Amino acid sequence: MPTFESVSFPGVNGTTLAGTLDIPDGGTGAWALFSHGFTLGKNSAAASRISKALAGHGIGVLRYDAAGLGSSTGNWEDGSFSTKVADLQHAAAFMAESGRPVSLLVGHSLGGAAVLAAASEISGLRAVATIAAPFRPSHVVHLFESELDLIAEQGSARVDLGGGELEIRRHLIEDLRSHDLTGDIRDLHLPLMVMHSPTDNTVGIDNASEIFSTARHPRNFISLEGSDHLMVERSQTSRAAAIIAAWAGTYLDLDEP
Repeated sequence: MPTFESVSFPGVNGTTLAGTLDIPDGGTGAWALFSHGFTLGKNSAAASRISKALAGHGIGVLRYDAAGLGSSTGNWEDGSFSTKVADLQHAAAFMAESGRPVSLLVGHSLGGAAVLAAASEISGLRAVATIAAPFRPSHVVHLFESELDLIAEQGSARVDLGGGELEIRRHLIEDLRSHDLTGDIRDLHLPLMVMHSPTDNTVGIDNASEIFSTARHPRNFISLEGSDHLMVERSQTSRAAAIIAAWAGTYLDLDEP
């Protein structure tokens, strides 16, 4: 059975990020980073279950909370897509310094966009996988579209996101809109797995089509039929992890503990 270890490491702007290492039983052939969705955290269904399942396939995973979420310090409202990308680089540096260099990036939802943006800045990577990722980071702005005028006028607004109220600031919207991933995807130069449900009502599958068509080979696309955006069903996360592990095994030398 895989085990876990709680860790912490420095993020951007002086924050300390709380993470969980999901560790395979009997040795780890490779290490991955998992980047969670917009406000979801490391213990969301997608992040925790996929990471644990990957560990069951021999891939160790670090998943961690963004600043202001879970046990991570800082304020979530101070963050942006840019800080999400930078924190991935900090996480990779922490793993390398602790003797666990990362060779695989996995990102869910906005975390998928973040791994595409961060990949070129992380040395030693061999593969990248996205799950339900938007082609444009600004896609998430539709979640609080009704408050955009208020945010523009006042600089911020409290918004109900998935049952929890968070403050959305103008700088977040500006930062999301400033990022164009076209060049990052086109110049990835790494094997890419794009996974998406055709019935995703939060981030439509056309986003996956744009990511896939922009990417160069080697690239793969898997349709996650029956999955919702948050991947709340255990069967959905188990299937996704099994596919990622089988595909990534070609590149990660999993037979080498």
